[in-house]
Amino acid sequence: MSGGTALVNRPVITAWSAVSPFGIGRAAFTEGIRERRPAAAPLDDERWQAAGDRACLVPDFDLRTVLGKKGVRSMDRVTGLAVTTVARLLDDAPRNRWVATGEDAALVLGTTTGSVQSQMDFTRDSLTGEKPYLVDPARFPNAVMNCAAGQSAIWHQLKGPNTTIAGGHAAGLYALNYARRLLTFGRARTVLCGAVEEFSHARSWLERHAHQPGTEGPAQLPGEGCGLLLVEQRGPDARGDAEQPVLAEILAVEMGIALDGGVRPALAACLRRALDRAEVRPEEIWAVSTSEAPGPSGEQERAAVAEAAEGADLVHLTQAALIGDTGAAAAAFQIAGVLVHAETTPEAAGRVALVTSVDRDGAVGCALLRLAGPR
Repeated sequence: MSGGTALVNRPVITAWSAVSPFGIGRAAFTEGIRERRPAAAPLDDERWQAAGDRACLVPDFDLRTVLGKKGVRSMDRVTGLAVTTVARLLDDAPRNRWVATGEDAALVLGTTTGSVQSQMDFTRDSLTGEKPYLVDPARFPNAVMNCAAGQSAIWHQLKGPNTTIAGGHAAGLYALNYARRLLTFGRARTVLCGAVEEFSHARSWLERHAHQPGTEGPAQLPGEGCGLLLVEQRGPDARGDAEQPVLAEILAVEMGIALDGGVRPALAACLRRALDRAEVRPEEIWAVSTSEAPGPSGEQERAAVAEAAEGADLVHLTQAALIGDTGAAAAAFQIAGVLVHAETTPEAAGRVALVTSVDRDGAVGCALLRLAGPR
């Protein structure tokens, strides 16, 4: 397969946006990545009562300020992050809202568990409230894993398939693979696809107790945010749009499970399947963005990439040191980072980028993207 060739049935990424520790919107993420600006900041202990004293939060993220006062009284943070990111992507260009809303517009959102803070708060209220254990019914939807996706669809008139996929750090790749299938089988015309993670008191303490310093090394600072892609079939869409922008072609997405800590063989198998499916030779891979998993898992991830891309002169793209451990949103941010790099790199045009992900619970995956380069 030659450098610029694309098969008709392969989906493409035509737009993206992010709400990240760099700020709200695509421009803020782009600026932060290009400046290599660390986003860590001290935490307000009175507000967060977190397990640590620093984190990579979305700066000045207040729901009433960002979304207005209407409809946000009972909205939790993870839902607000998702709704805001969808709004930013749709508002970035007139075409985005035109093609990505309505009956044929799907939303696929990756997560870890939804809002663990909302789930714990609701459970606590059910045990500590006055008999008969009264709880605030307006807060119940927040305790459901698919609340963020559902509210985003309601706010923005996305009337097609609405799906939430739980996959930890690999959630963004699971969502991308699901979006690809929706398009391939004609279930949607366009898909808003990404993943979201919030920082909270509950998440910080869960991460503290789950972390194993002896096997995982030093803990990464927690981060949060939402990354979102607009994914479509290549070519003029059903509305006759001949001016479809293309940022990258999705050549392949492959997922797997690492049993008993065997990240390297599981991820290597995913990489081989992806290269075969995409008809890409290992030496064609130009850039790679790994999940930067800590400890032995990260070492195995890097070893699997080195094995699969033998002979390639790889450009390594990193960002975890800048925005922290963003959980479920990590893979979506990795793809966004690849697109940012390609926008100002002429040699990226027609080249292949690899994105890999490894989660503590065993999920592994990869995606191959053929980049369009500077526009």
